[in-house]
Amino acid sequence: MIAHVRGVVESIGLDNAVIDVAGVGHRVHATPGTLATLRHGQTVTLSTSLVVREDSMTLFGFAEADERDVFETLQTVSGVGPRLALAMLAVHTPDGLRQAVASEDHKSLVKVPGIGDKGAKRIVLELGDRLGPALGGATASPGAAPEGNRADVVAALTGLGWALKQAEAATDEIIESGSVDASDTGAVLRSALQLLGGARRG
Repeated sequence: MIAHVRGVVESIGLDNAVIDVAGVGHRVHATPGTLATLRHGQTVTLSTSLVVREDSMTLFGFAEADERDVFETLQTVSGVGPRLALAMLAVHTPDGLRQAVASEDHKSLVKVPGIGDKGAKRIVLELGDRLGPALGGATASPGAAPEGNRADVVAALTGLGWALKQAEAATDEIIESGSVDASDTGAVLRSALQLLGGARRG
């Protein structure tokens, strides 16, 4: 198993990045939050999970090892493949998923595209306490968002198919609410996705 890759960011797409490792380009699929932290030409280290199928080998990358571990655990649930597991981590942090499962918060889980009521109940039932306890840690106080962060979030949202005006409005609403650290691109993106997901269902 490839536990991590360290190399230079060669290109960044809508759902993947190419990391040049000693002259070999590795296509790494990742969440919008992880992709938003990458910069072309930057040397990065991503925790990875290699998913092997009969006709393919796909590498998934994560900014934190905990995300990778949760990604792999999620796939032990029947009906949850790597793409859906990645979507869950695009909307929720690992601790957010732990909390949702522990409290049987089906409403939070159905915010993920591709998960309905039955799927949410199955995820809660089959995962149980296998995600482990929340890792927690200090919560950063909300701060002003650098303009580059806002642009990264808007670009990630439009890349996922949202209209520019919707992406900008959701991003600005999250930043102005002070509910997350506005300088944390991944946190702003996840909250904006939750907001847009709720609006789409509403």
